[in-house]
Amino acid sequence: MRTPLLFVHGFWHGTWCWSEVLARVAETGRPALAVDLPGHGLRARRPRSVTGRPFDPAHLATEPSPVAGVTLDEAGDHLVAQLKRLGRGGPVTVVAHSMGGTVLTRAAEQAPELVAHAVYLAAFMPASGVPAFDYALMPENEGELIGPSVRADPAAVGALRLDVASSDDAYRQQLRETFYGDIDPEAADAAIALMTPDAPAGIALGTTTLTRQGWGSVPRTYVGCARDMTIRPPLQHKFVAEADTAFPDNPTATVWLDASHSPFLSQPGRVAEIVGGIG
Repeated sequence: MRTPLLFVHGFWHGTWCWSEVLARVAETGRPALAVDLPGHGLRARRPRSVTGRPFDPAHLATEPSPVAGVTLDEAGDHLVAQLKRLGRGGPVTVVAHSMGGTVLTRAAEQAPELVAHAVYLAAFMPASGVPAFDYALMPENEGELIGPSVRADPAAVGALRLDVASSDDAYRQQLRETFYGDIDPEAADAAIALMTPDAPAGIALGTTTLTRQGWGSVPRTYVGCARDMTIRPPLQHKFVAEADTAFPDNPTATVWLDASHSPFLSQPGRVAEIVGGIG
């Protein structure tokens, strides 16, 4: 019997981003579920400065985030609870996108018996004890567009804040290129309208100590995106190399897509096909 599939979104997104993939998985009859992480989707809390009028950029840059207290510990525990719920105690194949990969890594280390296969889709797959935030600043990630798009100091407000309600044409185009470079602009704008402005910095700053009997024992696949402007391809290669060096007896399977950072929207059929063949 095929294991159920659990889909985990990345920063600023929610269960909505998996709708096109879930529709295709549903056609196969395989049980599948998407989850909102703490601080995202229906669990999001939005700073008033993003939608306040008249718009005050100084307020946007300084208002403390209402999700500043969300940590990797909380997100990991939440994902483990969802694994237990979907798998009813049995293992589940988990597909994580972007920063969701950091949460998947924590959950798989915490409860490896619940994860049949870990699939990282253009995702952070951090090494033992290294926060995802550090990877974002590495030379392998040169040219990424998240940093230039953030509109507040994460250390000051407790979140990575985007101005998703901006009317500035150049900034909105930058957001399209950051996340949805190979998607129709109208569809990209619709997705941006659904994004949460604040992503909890605590998730990106958290670390997980990886062990051979924990995360190192879980089969894993990395699905890279060759046109990614959020997690640059050299950094994606680095994740795989580090994992395989740390756990050579459990090498990472890899698949590459000619896609931007969000193939769940630009290539949902291909994403469904890949994950449908795992677990």
